[in-house]
Amino acid sequence: MKGTVIALGEIRGRRAAAMVRDGQLDDLLVDAGEDAPAAPGAIYRAKGGRSLKGMGGALLDLPDGEQAYLRGNKGLKPGAPMLVQVTHLAEDGKAVPVTTRLLFKSKYAIITPGAPGLNISRRITGEEELIRLHDLAEEGMEGAGEALGLILRSACEGIAAEVIAEDIAATRALAEAVLADEKGEPELLVAGPDAWEAAWRDWPEPDIFDDGADAFDNHGIHEMIEAALSPRVPLKGTGTAFIEPTRACVAVDVNTGGEFSPAAGLKANIALARDLPRQLRLRGLAGQIFLDLAPMAKKDRRQFEQSLKAAFRPEGGDVVLAGWTPLGNYEIQKKRTRLPLAEALS
Repeated sequence: MKGTVIALGEIRGRRAAAMVRDGQLDDLLVDAGEDAPAAPGAIYRAKGGRSLKGMGGALLDLPDGEQAYLRGNKGLKPGAPMLVQVTHLAEDGKAVPVTTRLLFKSKYAIITPGAPGLNISRRITGEEELIRLHDLAEEGMEGAGEALGLILRSACEGIAAEVIAEDIAATRALAEAVLADEKGEPELLVAGPDAWEAAWRDWPEPDIFDDGADAFDNHGIHEMIEAALSPRVPLKGTGTAFIEPTRACVAVDVNTGGEFSPAAGLKANIALARDLPRQLRLRGLAGQIFLDLAPMAKKDRRQFEQSLKAAFRPEGGDVVLAGWTPLGNYEIQKKRTRLPLAEALS
């Protein structure tokens, strides 16, 4: 089926959202559960802890005895309350990574405390639309002064003015309420989004939206999830890949299958490069990723790198393509923003 489908449902009692593009599962969000690490985007009132001079950061106190790690300790006062936001998932046994640069993100608006200014997504290029959105931004942020900034997201294009204005007002009100609540003991002030909220906030409008009780059954989502739990990944052509996480890293092995032509290795590697961002999203895998590629000539590495960069470009700063190792493997570093799928469903 051509087009996009967003289906909301539950898996093993946890909320889940699936996006299917042209009949293929493109993204999957699953609630991590109550015992999971703090979700990215959550905002806490923390308490200043001890500086870690050798690491260039500091440990902060969070509720329930948890600790957070803040990179940089300039101006940190031990015992003083401060507002922080979770940047990505903590690795097992490590402090929650946080920042003092807060963002209040909704479907149409992002409020940026301490970063004044009115900005509109670069994806919106129509002159009339830019003028319309700028007027809405000015009206919505009237009186904010230098305390708050606003970014209007690409989802605003073509949306009714009253819908955008309402979203700006609600997001601004939340930001102002949180910023006024800095004093006190460590506390969770804003929870990170659950699967349904994150899908509404960050995914584009689909051709079909299904939130019925049988949404996952209607679109074959359960079967697609089972495929995503398998380490074996069929590649376009005859090649296959195996994606297997370990405690230290994610190992990706590429094989040419039954093809033995001189170009077989390059074709399998490029097929893996084009599909790797999707496969990592579905599996919730990140951290250090090592690609053990199919044999190919060194002269073909540039073509492979170009395909890999193009595939990961939408991921932005969440991914670092580190390059080749001395043994001829390729290394990637990806920020942890969700639990591994197998762990979320355990």
